[in-house]
Formats: sequence, C-alpha cells, structure tokens
Amino acid sequence: MASFFGELWESIFTPGTTPTLVKATHYSFAALIVTLVVLCAVTFNKHFFFLTIIALCLWGAITWFIGELEAMKAEMAKQNKPVVEDVTEGEELLDDKTADEKKED
Repeated sequence: MASFFGELWESIFTPGTTPTLVKATHYSFAALIVTLVVLCAVTFNKHFFFLTIIALCLWGAITWFIGELEAMKAEMAKQNKPVVEDVTEGEELLDDKTADEKKED
C-alpha cells in the first residue's frame, strides 16, 4: 500500500497518464459512487440521486478520455512519430524577436 502512494506521488510529476494515476482515479470515483449510493438509500433525497448520476457520467467521460489518449499514443507509436509536438519553431521566433530588440538598443 505504501508503494502505491509512493508511485502516485511520483506520477504527479510525470507528464501524461500513468497506470497508478488511472487506478487512483478509478478508486476515487468508486468511493464517491459508494458514498452517494449509501446516502441515496439512507436519506431518499433526490439531490443525492442526481449527484450519483452526474458522478457516473463524469467517471464515464474521464474513462473514455483516458482510452482516447491511450489510442492516440498507440497510433503515434505505429507511425514512429513523437507524441509531443515539436516546439523548436517557437524558438526561432524568439531568436528573431530578440535580434530585433537588440537592433533597437
């Protein structure tokens, strides 16, 4: 259990989705859904019912998004292209701007 929290802490500083972060997301939503279902059963309040539906929809949307990210990574790996865009073009613009500013001085 301690290794899970250690891996979760490290995944916060890792770009993209990691398996530990995805597990933590699913565990958190499962705990939320269980809590809301218990509150629905105990109070019979319509607000908890609607919150449960909203939480389920959000969980489904996040799961779909994570799946799309994984599919994109797999597609990029097939094409042997980097997943991250090349940002060197912006450096050239910065160099030109810096050169123009130096000419003004």
